[in-house]
Amino acid sequence: MVKLVWNENFERRYKKWARKHPDLISTFEEKVSLFEVEPFHPSLKTHMLRGKLNKVWAIYINYEYRLTVRFEEEHTVAILVNVGSHEEVY
Repeated sequence: MVKLVWNENFERRYKKWARKHPDLISTFEEKVSLFEVEPFHPSLKTHMLRGKLNKVWAIYINYEYRLTVRFEEEHTVAILVNVGSHEEVY
């Protein structure tokens, strides 16, 4: 099980994203719940990023939208970083 950390920056980004995409809130919640239990479940397509986003991981919300996180404490804590389209988060 992974403990999620929602900091102020992510909270702001999420609220903005949720206002634009109210139809995806339930999908986001389902993916986050699954991520808490099994962070590398195949349906999440969890993968590490490279370059300037080194040590950040991306999770699929759906085909267009991603959630990015930074793991700490050997993958037992995940700090939520950003949510948005591929272009917005990368």
